[in-house]
Amino acid sequence: MPHNWTAEVITPAWREEQPGPAGRPAALLRDVFTIGSRVRQAELRVTALGVYEMHINGAVVGDHVLAPGWTSYHHRHRYQSFDVTTLLQPGANAWGAYLADGWYRGLLGFNGGNRDIYGPHTGLLAELRIEYTDGSCQTVTTGPDWRAAAGPVTAAGLYEGEVHDARRELPGWCEPDYDDIHWQPVRTLDFDTSALFPADSPPVRRIEFLPPVAVTTLPTGRTIVDFGQNLVGRLRIRVRGEAGRTVTLRHAEVLEDGELCVRPLRGATAIDRYTLRGDTDGEQWEPRFTFHGFRYAEIDNWPGELVPGDVTAVVLHSDLRRTGWFESSDPSLNRLHENVVWGMRGNFLDVPTDCPQRDERLGWSGDIQVFAPTATFLYDTKDFLRSWLSDLAADQSDDPDGIPPVISPAIPVNIPVPMPPGNPAMTGWCDAAVIVPWVLYERYGDIQVLRAQYPSMRAWVDAVDRIAGRGHVWGEGFQFGDWLDPTASPTDPGGATTSARLVATAYFARSARLLACSAEVLGEEDDAARYHALSDAVRQAFRARFHTGGGRLAEETQTSYALALGFDLLQDGAERAEAGSRLAALVAERGHRIGTGFLGTPLVCDALTTTGHTETAYRLLLERSHPSWLYQVDMGATTIWERWDSLLPDGRVNPGEMTSFNHYALGAIADWLHRTVAGLAPAAPGYRHLLVRPRPGGGLTWAKAAHETPYGRAEVAWHLHEEQLTVNVTVPPGVEATVDLPGAEPTRAGPGTHTFHTPHRTTEEQQ
Repeated sequence: MPHNWTAEVITPAWREEQPGPAGRPAALLRDVFTIGSRVRQAELRVTALGVYEMHINGAVVGDHVLAPGWTSYHHRHRYQSFDVTTLLQPGANAWGAYLADGWYRGLLGFNGGNRDIYGPHTGLLAELRIEYTDGSCQTVTTGPDWRAAAGPVTAAGLYEGEVHDARRELPGWCEPDYDDIHWQPVRTLDFDTSALFPADSPPVRRIEFLPPVAVTTLPTGRTIVDFGQNLVGRLRIRVRGEAGRTVTLRHAEVLEDGELCVRPLRGATAIDRYTLRGDTDGEQWEPRFTFHGFRYAEIDNWPGELVPGDVTAVVLHSDLRRTGWFESSDPSLNRLHENVVWGMRGNFLDVPTDCPQRDERLGWSGDIQVFAPTATFLYDTKDFLRSWLSDLAADQSDDPDGIPPVISPAIPVNIPVPMPPGNPAMTGWCDAAVIVPWVLYERYGDIQVLRAQYPSMRAWVDAVDRIAGRGHVWGEGFQFGDWLDPTASPTDPGGATTSARLVATAYFARSARLLACSAEVLGEEDDAARYHALSDAVRQAFRARFHTGGGRLAEETQTSYALALGFDLLQDGAERAEAGSRLAALVAERGHRIGTGFLGTPLVCDALTTTGHTETAYRLLLERSHPSWLYQVDMGATTIWERWDSLLPDGRVNPGEMTSFNHYALGAIADWLHRTVAGLAPAAPGYRHLLVRPRPGGGLTWAKAAHETPYGRAEVAWHLHEEQLTVNVTVPPGVEATVDLPGAEPTRAGPGTHTFHTPHRTTEEQQ
């Protein structure tokens, strides 16, 4: 039942100046209230138009960062609840908050971006309900009696960084006896509380602290700190020096010619500045209202010599529970998998973003569409992605044609590609509305996510049906398509070798089929029949337009065959076999180097494996020349890159504008590592039934994976010794596994730990 709010949204009453290049300042807000003794429980409900850090009696409330997070605020505005019983005291109490722009009012987007997207003012909404042991209750709220002041945070922006002048700090500002006579009044803002809802996704927290691995002083006197890992977060410094000295912290993912390479950040300045107050015992500081994507930091104007203990990297992301692991006998493959994990960590900061460092950091739907199977294995993302899907559906409801946004939460952006006006139908991106809910159902057995998202899923497929018309082939006009195909030039990221029509029609068939399957699960029998028929019709249209006979396609690309095989668009086993052979030949013709972009990459190794070309899939996976996954590893990557060659072979940074070094889309290969290399996959929704089907190859001598399923921990570990394959399997309680080993008949295994042995020969024919 919705909470009946009695609080009012408050904001400083002063007239604000226009934001400077470093953003707007953060305000301080406070009030004092009196309570009796014998408090049984006290609960704080709080949110902001912007981002907040709440204090009571001098203590920070909770450990959330950048709360309340980012949602489609006009439709869904999250609030948090905290038990603050132990923070209260009989008599006078003070409560207050820092308040900054965040996503609500700060700069978002690229090509200059936009400010004030959700509103022109920040605001705080807080309500404290106190229950006493005698059963009575007291409620205190934000309202017109609060006071406001300018604090030490003189500028803060997610892209820009944060500026903190410690000389302007107000010691004791949130203590009851603090004298706020010189503080300013606040005013209340009109606000529709019907959009408020209790937090439904894990909060952003400080997850890990990394020390530097190297500190280098440049001839200029500036210092470069290397943390050895591309990460998302900010720095915490301990510094001692004279009052008024300003230490500057700059951030970047890579170095070029020994200096920070900030060009890939585009318009995001990513600079933090701290002005010392001059404490003789030293000072500690960490920004509150910004985050950066970086491996390296340049520190300027440090007093004296900087030593590694003076600076720490604070890793930030949504506090998700780790649920999946993978390891093999190949250290490079393990590094690749670790890069996938770190890429996910950096981009799962309240919304699933494309990248965390430049002037973007947006919830691109195509990226999570391809990565969702990997994400759901590695971490418990059910609530995180359900919340994001709720925003997607809410934003989609604003479109009269039922087309989901390509970015959610949806914001106006000045996209540097020739997109049509309005809310364009983008294959592979908008299909996230159907595919991500199905992945959540498949991996968690979550029928409710299908039920909640079903209107959104159906609206998208119906929209494509109208656009494609009776011919069922579509993709005219600009499409992202197989984005960042390795043949695409730095200035044309959409220049794919596979046509948008082929990609769009294949995805149309896929989404219609998944919608039909979802209708079956939900008992929508008429819809199930309708959308199965539609998928069949699109499949036939695909064949009529793009199939040239046998298993051959009119477009001879890795992506075209991967889509046709992965989405089951061919007629029979003979066609699939021929298509698989042709795909294997195309891979070999490129020297076993990758030839796919964002949409083909997640499918290509599966397409090879299911058609008997597992060794070709391994050669593709383990190729080290450019473009390949291990090329990135050999070039020192610690996260997945946006482009196959974000860093060129000569060590220079790719000249294209879209050159992120932390983009998880191409890391979707990790799902194949889990299911095929290690051999652990769901065979029924929620892992109620396991498929244990390892397919060793590529010279690996062992591999293993583990996953915390809804029923408990499942594990598969195999090793090869003298042409014998030994597989150890752990099946959780209440679960059954089908064990399908190379050269052996499938068998069943119940709960418990089992060991299987079978002869093994690494040939294409036995796969």
